[in-house]
Amino acid sequence: MERFDYVIVGGGSAGCVLAHRLSAVPSLRVALIEAGVDTPPGAVPGEILDSYPMPVFCGDRYIWPDLKAQATRGAATRVYEQGKVMGGGSSINVQSANRGLPRDYDDWAANGATGWAWRDVLPYFRKLERDVNFPGGDMHGHDGPVPIRRIMPEDWPPFCHAFANGLRAQGLVMLRDQNAEFDDGFFPGAFSNLDDKRVSTAVAYLDDATRKRGNLRIFAELHVERIVMDGTVARGVIAMAHNGERVQFDANEVILCAGALQSPAMLLRAGIGSREDLDALVIKCRVDLPGVGRNLQDHPSLTFCHFLAPGFRMPLSRRRASMVAARLTSGVDGSEASDLYLSSATRAAWHALGNRLGLFFLWCNRPYSRGRVQLVSPDASIAPRVELNLLEDARDLERLAAGVRMLARVVDASGLGHDARDFFPAAFSPRVKALSRVGRGNAMLTSILGTLLDTPAPLRRALIERFFTRGKRMSALLADEHALADFIRANVFGVWHASGTCRMGDANQPDSVTDTQGRVHGAQGLRVVDASLMPRLPSANTNIPTIMIAEKIADAMVKHRHATGATHAAPLVSTP
Repeated sequence: MERFDYVIVGGGSAGCVLAHRLSAVPSLRVALIEAGVDTPPGAVPGEILDSYPMPVFCGDRYIWPDLKAQATRGAATRVYEQGKVMGGGSSINVQSANRGLPRDYDDWAANGATGWAWRDVLPYFRKLERDVNFPGGDMHGHDGPVPIRRIMPEDWPPFCHAFANGLRAQGLVMLRDQNAEFDDGFFPGAFSNLDDKRVSTAVAYLDDATRKRGNLRIFAELHVERIVMDGTVARGVIAMAHNGERVQFDANEVILCAGALQSPAMLLRAGIGSREDLDALVIKCRVDLPGVGRNLQDHPSLTFCHFLAPGFRMPLSRRRASMVAARLTSGVDGSEASDLYLSSATRAAWHALGNRLGLFFLWCNRPYSRGRVQLVSPDASIAPRVELNLLEDARDLERLAAGVRMLARVVDASGLGHDARDFFPAAFSPRVKALSRVGRGNAMLTSILGTLLDTPAPLRRALIERFFTRGKRMSALLADEHALADFIRANVFGVWHASGTCRMGDANQPDSVTDTQGRVHGAQGLRVVDASLMPRLPSANTNIPTIMIAEKIADAMVKHRHATGATHAAPLVSTP
C-alpha cells in the first residue's frame, strides 16, 4: 500500500496532462494508473505512431472490447471504441486538433460553468499547443507539449482539391485556420502530429524528463475496481493486476480521468448517483446526485464513399489521409449556424480496396439529443449500459438529412466522377470493421475486391450494390425523404465523442455533478477531470478540448496549493 497526494485514474487525454502538471510540484506525490499498456518513449508501438489511424482503431488490442453502446432506441448494441492504453483516446483517434467555436464555451459559462467562457479557455488552448503553421499571435501557442499542424493546399492530392472544388461550388470559402476563423467554410484540418507521426498525450506529456521525477509513479495494466469511500470521503482506490492481485492506493484526493463512459460508472459503483437507481442495484447511496451518467452526448454521424479513379488515389505509403474538412449550416428551422461538420479522407481503409474509395464523414454539431450511462451490475468487470439516444430529438435527424443533401451536391460538383452511382452510402458497421482488421486474410480478400472495382463500370456498380450498399442508391434516398430518414435511423452512430455525463455547474442545478473545478458535489477528496465535465458537447472532436480542460484544472489546483501554502494537498470539498 502506498499513499499519494493525488491518485489519477486513467492515463488518457486528461490523465497524462494532470500527471505531468501536478508532479511538476516536487512536494506532491502523484500516482497515475492506466488499465492498458504503457507507451514509454522509444517503445511506442508502430501502429500507434502511424499517422493513419484505422489499423489501430479497428483492432481490439488498445480498446475496451466489452464496452458497447446503443445508437438509437431499439438498435442493436455494438462496440464503442474507447482507448485502453496509455494516452487513451489520443493513442487511437484520428488526431484531429479541433478547438470548436467560441460560442461553445460562452454557453458553458452562461449555463452554470462560470469561468469557462471562451476568453477563459483560450489561454489553455494556447498553453497545450505548439502550432507549427501559426506559431505567433493571440490565438496560438508556440511552445506547448502538443504539436499541431495542417497539410496546406499546395500539398493536397487531387482528391482533396476535388472535394474543395465541390465545397466552393456551394458558396463556401476557404479558411486557412479552423481554430482561429469561426465562420462557415472549408479548411485544412488541424491535427496533433509531427513528422507524420501521432503525438498522443502519453508522448507529449509523459516524456523522459517527466517519467524520471521521483514524486511521480506510473502504473500500467492495473484495472481500478473501485473507489475506497469512508462515508462521503474518497480515501483511495483498489486496483487489480492481470494476475488477480489487488493493490490499494491511499490518496488525499482521487481524480477520475477514465472518460465519459467509465468515470460516471465509477461514481455509481461508489454510491454517488441517483438514489433510486442505486437502491435497485443494492448499492448504498452516499451522495444522491441524479445527474451522474445523464446528459450523455455524441455527434450523430453518417459515412459515405466514392469510387476513386486511379488519378484520385493516393499511394498507401503516404499515411495522412484526412486533410480537408468543412463547417456548414443546415438551415433547418430552430437550429443554429455552423451546425454541421464534414470531413473527408483520401482512403476508406488501409488495404487495396480502401485505397480505391474516398471517404466522407458527416456529423451534427450541437446535438440536441441526450443519452445515458447506467450500471447493470455493481461488478466492475461488467461494462455499463450506454444508450446514446441519437436522433431522440427530431431536429438532429432533420439536420443530418439536410447535410446528406448538401454533401450530394458537393460531390456532384467535385469532378470526382461522371456517374452518380459511384457515390454511395456506407456505414462503419461491425462487418466493415472486421474487414478492416490488419491481417493476411483481409489483405488477400480486399486485394481481390479492389481489383474487381477496377473492372468496367457496369460490373463495378453491381459489385458496389451487392457488397457495399445492399441495393441502396443515393438517388433513391435523395428522391424520397422517408427513405432517407429510414436510412439515417438505421445507420447513424456516434463519432466516439462521448461527453457530458458528470457535467460541471452550479450545485443548485439538478443535473450538475461537479463544481467548475471538477470536484464532485457533496463528496470530499474526489474529482472528475475529462470529457464528462462538458455541459454541452463543443463543435469539435473532443481530444483537444479535453486536454484544455485538464490544463485549466491542473493550473487551478497548483495555484490553490501555492496560495494556501500547503505542504501536501488537502482534499478540497464541494458541497451541494
